[in-house]
This record gives sequence, structure tokens and C-alpha cells, in this order.
Amino acid sequence: MRPVAILWRTCQGGPTRMGVPVAQRLQRIPPYPFREVAMLKKQLVAEGKHIYDFGIGDPDMPTPRFVIDALYEAAQDPATHQYDESGYGIQEYKQAIADFAKDRFGVDVNPDGEIQSCIGSKEALAHIVWSYVDPGDVVLVPDPAYSVYKVQTMWCGGAPFPMPLDPQRGFLPDLEAIPLGVRRQAKLLFLNYPNNPTGAVATREFLAEAVEFAHKWGLIICHDAAYCEVAYDGFEPPSILEIDGAKQVAIEFHSFSKTFNMTGWRVGWAMGGKEIIEALSRTKSNVDSGTFMAIQRAAIAALAHYREWIPGLRAEYQRRRDALVDGLRSLGWPVEPPKATFYVWTPVARGYTSIEFSKTLLEQAGVLTIAGSAYGDYGEGYVRWSLTIQAADKLGTIQAAVGAIREKLRLSW
Repeated sequence: MRPVAILWRTCQGGPTRMGVPVAQRLQRIPPYPFREVAMLKKQLVAEGKHIYDFGIGDPDMPTPRFVIDALYEAAQDPATHQYDESGYGIQEYKQAIADFAKDRFGVDVNPDGEIQSCIGSKEALAHIVWSYVDPGDVVLVPDPAYSVYKVQTMWCGGAPFPMPLDPQRGFLPDLEAIPLGVRRQAKLLFLNYPNNPTGAVATREFLAEAVEFAHKWGLIICHDAAYCEVAYDGFEPPSILEIDGAKQVAIEFHSFSKTFNMTGWRVGWAMGGKEIIEALSRTKSNVDSGTFMAIQRAAIAALAHYREWIPGLRAEYQRRRDALVDGLRSLGWPVEPPKATFYVWTPVARGYTSIEFSKTLLEQAGVLTIAGSAYGDYGEGYVRWSLTIQAADKLGTIQAAVGAIREKLRLSW
């Protein structure tokens, strides 16, 4: 092996490596979309300005006590302190997931081979791309969307093909508009319903259309269902696995983060066809060592309390949704209340781009939102509001933010 020259310098008393470029895959990542807004927020806070923060989608309520207690008890057991050598998750956890899937969706999934424990759903979304995508492969990606789908495709040398989410179609992609040549080259199709950032939901009819499309063109549907339990007005978001034939062509990703206020715990699961789960598991076995077994036991407790827990969570977010939608409508804003997620997706005022409008809201009214263009080209013309509000008085913060916009800005649509 040829020797490698490494340059060092002393910086603040310690050596630092220099002269080594980062990998091209890292250079290909688009600029971080929230950096400018984050820097502006920091500047305004330093100047003493109050910020009404509707930016980050991180639950502000605590993890339920029954989950914390279960973790404490499980962590006392030395058996949870070692590797989970199963590769898929401990048996009790997988069985709890199978029971939940049957109770919640009416879906039968085999805990032995059709369920994979995940360190949150984000890593699994990345690893399913690694499992299937070679350089030059096409991946069908919604736009606007969570950036993981596109970035991970690019990292694998694949070609992300954008599927516009048109408001006239309820923010559902038009699968028949995808060119025939693209369909033939596609390996994966990403869907995310309930949807971040639009708050849109999928009907069973659309999911059935997607499953038929996957069978016809020989591709795998990757359904990101992280927001499946944050829903309103009695709506129950479906699982794609409810559709006949879905298990042969689909994998669905679930998370405890939004359902049980557990974003920092990093625990979730994937379920679907055995061959697809096996591919994901093989990739994960070469990357991570699984979820801490005590956290898996705590997740079992979470699922056991789902029916008693979820009505209160949904009611709280619905109060916030209604307050924000009603407040914005009082300003003349054309806003549709989402059926699910804790996001409200609103058009920008006339004469603004998404970036310009989000900056104006922040600079003039102290209201932090996220520009829709941060989620893709087809997010232009919108801003996203998160209902996860860190301030103690949630409804009061919403009312104050609406009041600040009314006082500081003159807007038209």
C-alpha cells in the first residue's frame, strides 16, 4: 500500500487534519435549506426580539410516564445491556408490533421475517435505498418531500425523479404522468402519507393504484408512515399493507417519535414483504447493532397503551390546528385544515417567493415558518407551520402570532 501523506496543524492546542477533501457524495448534497432562517432567528433573538416559533416539527409534550417507567424497569435487567443479536429485534417487540398492526390496520404481519426493528424510521428510510439502489437506478420521489429520499438516492449514485404533488390532486402524485422510460428504470417509489410537509392524506383508492403500479412495473413502494397516528376529525390514516397484494411490493416505515413524543429515543419499525425486510436487515447488520433492548421493551409498553393514549394526543393537536387555521383565515388567508400530521401548509402572500415570505414573517412579525421551497421545487409558493410549539401557552402563542402578523403586515392573496 502506498503511504498516504496527512497534513496536520495545531489549532487551539490540538492537531487537526487538513488537505483531505470530503467524499463526492457529501459534496453532492444540496445546501442545508434551513441555515439562512436559523441564522436570522439567532440574530433576532440576540437583538432581544421575541420569536413565535412554528419551525421545527419536534413534539413539545413529554414522553408518557408509562414508557419512561418501562424503560427504567427494563434498564435494571442486565440482559438488556448487550447486543440484540437477533438482527430483527427482540421477539416480544416484534410480536407487539404484529398485534398492533392487526388491531390498528387489520393487517397480518409475521413477526418472524416481516418486521424489522429500526433506530427510528429515518435510518431505515436511508438503508432501504442502500439495499436496492445502484448507480444509474431511478427512484421516484415526491416533491415537495422529506429530503432523505432524494439525498440517499443521490448518495447511492441513483437518479431521483420528482413526482409533483399538485394541490389540485390533493397533493397525491400522478403516477400515470411518469414517462414510460422512467417507469421501466425505476426501482423504488417513495410515498409519505400522512404527508410532510403538506399535511395531505392518501385514500385507499390511491394506495391501491400505487400497488397496482408497482406490480405492473416491478418496483418497490417505500411508504413513510411516520405521521400515521396524528390525525383529526375522526380520520384514521390507512396502512398501505391493507391493500391486497401490497405485501409483495411494499415496505412501510413507522415511528414512535410523533405518536408517543419520543423523537430522541430513536425507535421505530418497518414491516412488509419478507424479501424486502430481509434486504433491509442485511444492510442494517453491516451498519448498526440494533436498538437498545431496554428501549424495545419500553416501546412494547407504548403500544400496549396506544388506545388510551392516542385520543388525548390527537385532541391537543386538533385544538392547535383549529386555532391556527381560524386565526390565519381571520386575516383573509386561504387555508385548508389538514386531516393529519402536525403541519399546516399555507400559500404565500401575493408578490412573494417562499423564501421571501418566510423571511418577511420572521423579520417583520417575529413568526418563524419554513419556506416550502426547502422541501423541493414544487414546494415553491408555500410555507409550512408546525403545531409543535415550545412555549408554555400554546394557544396563546398562536393567537399572539396571528396578532403580530395583523399588526405588522399588509398581505393579500
